[in-house]
Amino acid sequence: MDYKKTKAPLTTVTRKLRDLDKDTENIYEAVVICAKRANQISVEIKQELNRKLEDFAYYTDSLEEVFENREQIEISKFYEKLPKPTLIALQEFEDGEIYYRRSDVQQFQ
Repeated sequence: MDYKKTKAPLTTVTRKLRDLDKDTENIYEAVVICAKRANQISVEIKQELNRKLEDFAYYTDSLEEVFENREQIEISKFYEKLPKPTLIALQEFEDGEIYYRRSDVQQFQ
């Protein structure tokens, strides 16, 4: 997924609980769904960043040889400016972009 074009806010936003549990009717279930999606997003972003930074990896035995690469710094700054995975997951959940299903759990009454 292209996280550069996400509509998620960059900072924390106060949300109404009623808006989060409108689909699931259970706030705890909604939080678990968003948390699992945030973990998936975090792993995807980490893998993408590692792939891009592999090009700049230096394998030397000397600790004195540290190179400062402008491209590497720009890539790192770009990923630091992205919204946090939890904010992206919450935005996806509110927009109805997350697919989830319930297992066959009996409801206790």
